[in-house]
Amino acid sequence: MISIKNVSKHYGAFQVLTDCSTEVQKGEVIVVCGPSGSGKSTLIKCVNGLEPFQQGEILLEGISVGDPKTNLPKLRARVGMVFQNFELFPHMSITENLTVGQVKVLGRNQDEAVEKGLKLLDRVGLKAQAAKYPGQLSGGQQQRVAIARALAMDPICMLFDEPTSALDPEMINEVLDVMVELAKEGMTMMVVTHEMGFAKKVAHRVIFMDHGHIVEDATKDEFFGTPRSERAQLFLSKILHH
Repeated sequence: MISIKNVSKHYGAFQVLTDCSTEVQKGEVIVVCGPSGSGKSTLIKCVNGLEPFQQGEILLEGISVGDPKTNLPKLRARVGMVFQNFELFPHMSITENLTVGQVKVLGRNQDEAVEKGLKLLDRVGLKAQAAKYPGQLSGGQQQRVAIARALAMDPICMLFDEPTSALDPEMINEVLDVMVELAKEGMTMMVVTHEMGFAKKVAHRVIFMDHGHIVEDATKDEFFGTPRSERAQLFLSKILHH
């Protein structure tokens, strides 16, 4: 589904990604972790062309993300993206947030879009909030709306960029629960997160990054058993013991 081959990216002289390669199969859940500034968020944003990259190749179902001839808006419409800070339209109601992309990008009629949106809102446990505005919801509720909005576009895969890092601790689980359900249903997912409990529960593989390099790309059991790199062992010892 996603193929990342020898991808490198720099801002001027600063190298953000160096020779990163991995594959994501249909239905796989991949957790990308590592210390701050390791390039995790940049890598995931390169996957749907939100960040350009200078070397290498990324293919989404065989379509090259970096090819100038690729219709990026069309490609992005097929890839659900959930950001750290929700990115909902504050001036639109929850229902409008869920329907605007369906109508404008997918060409669905309004009734169909509303029906789909409300069904997904129900799925994330928020049907009662349909008429409200994002500012009237908690952070955890807003993030669940953002997930429903991404799903409304019928994505082939979902990318999550630290979806719980802006949330109060008691709201984290309500978002992770929705993501766990998605994973169980077979959604292809790449998730940048520090939530190791989530990784242990649903990840098929864990990618560990440091200083723009993919240091480990291992099955969940291998990664949490005995990571091969000292850097990953140190990271886990810090993150799992607190």
